[in-house]
Amino acid sequence: MANAQSFSLISFHFLIPMISIFSLSVSSRHSIPNCPKTNTSVINFTSEFVMCQHQVRGSFSVINDCAFKVKDFDMINGGSDVYWWGAVGDSYKNLTNGYVISDEKLNATSYKNESFIVKLSKNVTWDDVKVVAVWKKSLESDFGHVVLEEKTDSPTSPAPSPAPSDVKFNGSSVVKVVGEPTMFDNCKVLSDKYRLRWTVRLENNVIDIGLEGAIDIRDYMAFGWADPFKENDHMLGADVAVTGFTEKGHPFVDDYHITKYSECMTNKNGKAEGVCPDTMYVESDDRRERDLVNNTMLVYGHRKDGVSFIRYQRPLKSIDKRYDWNINVKKNMTCIWALGFIKPPDSIRPNYLPENHGKTYGHVHINVSERVNDCLGPLDNKNKQDQELVIADEMEPLVVTSGPGLHYPNPPNPSKVLYINKKESPLLRVERGVPVKFSIQAGHNVAFYITSDPLGGNVTSRNRSETIYAGGPKAHGVKSKPKVLEWAPNRNTPGQVYYQSFFTQKMGWKVQVVDGGLTDMYNNSVLLDDQQVSFFWTLSKKSISIAARGEKKSGYLAIGFGSKMVNSFAYVGWVDANGKGHVKTYWIDGMNAQSLHPTKEHLTYVRCKSERGIITMEFTRPLDPNCDGDKKIECKNIVEPTSPFPIIWAMGAKWSSDHLTQSNMHSVTSNKPVRVSLIYGSAEVEEDLRPVLAVHGFMMFLAWGMFLPCGILAARYMKHVDGDVWFKIHVYTQWSGLTITFLGILFAAAELRGLHINLLHVKIGILTVILGCIQPINAYIRPKKGDVGEEPSPQRIFWEYIHAYCGRLAVFVGVFAIFSGMKHLGDRYDDENVRGLMRALVVWILAGVLTVLYLEYRRKRHLRQRIFGLGNWVLGDDVDEETDLLRRDRIHGVNVDKLALPSERSEIQLEPLST
Repeated sequence: MANAQSFSLISFHFLIPMISIFSLSVSSRHSIPNCPKTNTSVINFTSEFVMCQHQVRGSFSVINDCAFKVKDFDMINGGSDVYWWGAVGDSYKNLTNGYVISDEKLNATSYKNESFIVKLSKNVTWDDVKVVAVWKKSLESDFGHVVLEEKTDSPTSPAPSPAPSDVKFNGSSVVKVVGEPTMFDNCKVLSDKYRLRWTVRLENNVIDIGLEGAIDIRDYMAFGWADPFKENDHMLGADVAVTGFTEKGHPFVDDYHITKYSECMTNKNGKAEGVCPDTMYVESDDRRERDLVNNTMLVYGHRKDGVSFIRYQRPLKSIDKRYDWNINVKKNMTCIWALGFIKPPDSIRPNYLPENHGKTYGHVHINVSERVNDCLGPLDNKNKQDQELVIADEMEPLVVTSGPGLHYPNPPNPSKVLYINKKESPLLRVERGVPVKFSIQAGHNVAFYITSDPLGGNVTSRNRSETIYAGGPKAHGVKSKPKVLEWAPNRNTPGQVYYQSFFTQKMGWKVQVVDGGLTDMYNNSVLLDDQQVSFFWTLSKKSISIAARGEKKSGYLAIGFGSKMVNSFAYVGWVDANGKGHVKTYWIDGMNAQSLHPTKEHLTYVRCKSERGIITMEFTRPLDPNCDGDKKIECKNIVEPTSPFPIIWAMGAKWSSDHLTQSNMHSVTSNKPVRVSLIYGSAEVEEDLRPVLAVHGFMMFLAWGMFLPCGILAARYMKHVDGDVWFKIHVYTQWSGLTITFLGILFAAAELRGLHINLLHVKIGILTVILGCIQPINAYIRPKKGDVGEEPSPQRIFWEYIHAYCGRLAVFVGVFAIFSGMKHLGDRYDDENVRGLMRALVVWILAGVLTVLYLEYRRKRHLRQRIFGLGNWVLGDDVDEETDLLRRDRIHGVNVDKLALPSERSEIQLEPLST
């Protein structure tokens, strides 16, 4: 018994200091510390945190000279080195030059609506602190901050005058938001990943609504008021706001009205029905009338840590009586909500339209005047990576440039950051054993390197060490003279490193190093059009293994074997709502959803996955389906490895194997096909036939720029040469020109797989060939010429006119065809060489024109000399000249030159007659 009593006494005395320590800890977090008073002007200052990362949200107030209070504080776990940070400003330079202002760390797993008091460290005063931030030292990350504003004795500006209850609210202005846009008076949980926040301002006839969802960036968030006169079917007749983010990451909100349980469509009468924006119901083309029915106004939006947040305003009492419901602030009203995929605008529908929400929808009864706050802690999305993903490929260099830091993943950041393949500071993924090539064009003041340090820059100045895997101070270049850097990560390379600037911190981001993937599994790979889809393959004797990977986020990925989607075989890969991957084959014979016909092509080793929205599909198929006489359409889908074949691609928001609708149509597609050589492992854009077209153009230039014009010149200016030399030259050059013409046409048609009649160049070329072919036919049926001195027949004169002018017209049209062909080539490829060739052709034609003018001048000059007895030689003068009937110096077929010759003296010798 004594032992028991002694043990209890010992235990009691041991617990006393423990309780004291616990009490001290609690009091340090919730009690106001005493400190000497000063004249600090920020005492009683109250503000709200600017959310930057980790869903930091809460109120901040200075309570005295050595402490501040944080209320309703939220933050996702940020690691072990998160501190209260002080700085003289909120710029990148000021924040990175800041310092720790409290000995208390923020190392809890997460903060959920917590309130506590923080004491400043010794020798820290408010006079030295203008910004208080939640700061992670190892990454120099700003999770959130408050800018302290000193109080002044000047009177505050008057508050805006209240708006009348029937204020016109058509999106022309936004009622000013006091405080941070992420803060509201109320918060209600709609689902485990969707929250509603709101603040009512009766004096302005406005309700501010915040929608917050841990969803994919391609999803929409919808919320609105149901028809107050209905007890069920809450969706029909509802007044809904649909929010989300565009493909460029910009927030948006639109006012919708629901008339039918379907996607927004136009019925037979041309009227909109379904889940449609209010503006689509307005039949008038008057823009002002359309604006009047859109009574939602975007205030703010961001996408952080995988969580979408949109704040917008709408009137409590709307002037739109057709599609909006007034909000009664004194009673419960039924509200509806939904989450789901959203379809981007296209050429037919200019709005973002929500897809089927699946099971993520519901309704709730809300009285907006009652205070509600059942949101405990921040929303946390498992997939927090929102940055663009760039996957390195051995065949294509990664283009490194610099640009403005608009959505840098680790704020604060300098004004200029690194871009890879035109994407701002993306997550770069490389594979071990696969060489990576960088084309560095970021400027000579930005040296690129791969480092183990997350910040980069001048590491030695921070007394830290790093491992440099590639690059360094000399790895810099510009667009005109890029620096090529190669890096081959090996098995010893860590799973995560960083690409950064060697001289400036925080310009780059993470490099994810993974084990070998597609590039190791397949023998060949190429980038398809626009470098948005990578195509991989491995050939065997009777089959081909294929993989395709999108380089941007999408709901599905499709590749097609053909020059265009119509009349092509397509392979579509997608992942359904249950996370299961699918690859299906289709034959496409039209431009709508009903034109996609599933086929039963035999595919093996089928896999499809989606990683952060990036679709990758794989399958193996036979080269020849070998259907044994079966007439099914898939039997025609034969892959011939020896011939390059065109490949196209498309991406969209959603795919379904059951019932295809317009919602399954692609939102982005390739602009042109790429011809892939399976044997040589290369690819070129199908329309990139500059070598082929150059040979075609050269042959046409030989024909219509040299041979045929030379034949015409020979017929006109070489008849003074003895014999029939001019005739032989004329005939041989004409036949040679026409032969080269047909060879050039066959060469181009064979490579282009036909003639595209819709092109202007082809039309002019056909006219040229017709005119050219008339000439040999015309020569074959020419009428006989008369005897010497005999007047030619009318048929002969008519034939000479046709033969001469058709030939000249053919050459003129042929030269014009050459110009049109060069212009088409230049427009097609925007090639500077084409412009130079066109200038050279102009010079050639001018030289030819000058030559003809000179020959005509010589001819006329000598003609006049013979007429007036000044000479006896005329260039081209010959009675046998067939086209001389067209010259002015012939009258009725008689050579005027001979009539005009001066009389010659004749000597007659008389001899005596012999007797």
